[in-house]
Amino acid sequence: MDALFASVISVFIAEIGDKTQLLSLFLVSRFSHRTPIILGILVATLLNHGLSALLGAWVAQWIPETVLLWLVAISFVAIALWLLIPDKDDAEDSQLLGLGAFMATTVMFFIAEVGDKTQIATVVLAARYDETFWVIVGTTVGMLAANVPVILAGKWLMDKVPLATARISASILFMVLALVTVWAVYQPV
Repeated sequence: MDALFASVISVFIAEIGDKTQLLSLFLVSRFSHRTPIILGILVATLLNHGLSALLGAWVAQWIPETVLLWLVAISFVAIALWLLIPDKDDAEDSQLLGLGAFMATTVMFFIAEVGDKTQIATVVLAARYDETFWVIVGTTVGMLAANVPVILAGKWLMDKVPLATARISASILFMVLALVTVWAVYQPV
């Protein structure tokens, strides 16, 4: 039960203010039904964190920390640039959004979690505890506990903030995260 409790608390805290909460806001602004978004987050988290937990010990053993930090920084830049591309409501059709709320959420959340601090936390927790199942359950519950309130209140917030402002602000945030990550590469251990 230590693995379950530690996993719920760690991911819940790490998720506060994270990019996937911004993604939750974005998805709520695009789709009127919240249930498929929540189910998409559930499936994406189970897949992403399940793979992370299963491969946790191997990743920690074989990938140097500096390389991992560079991969995370590059993914932050890629997401920042992606956020600047207008989607269906602003200009062109978006293929992912065209998949519907559940599939779009599942794919986007899975991708957003790659290299994310909650994915790294899952890897570390799986390496620390020899209870993979409870780590997966705990990290998934932590992810939902942090994102479901955003989904439920997010539509109200997005009605108050113009989408272009939210998209540019999120892009700037990801660029700052990339810079902070690169800076961490050069800090003494």
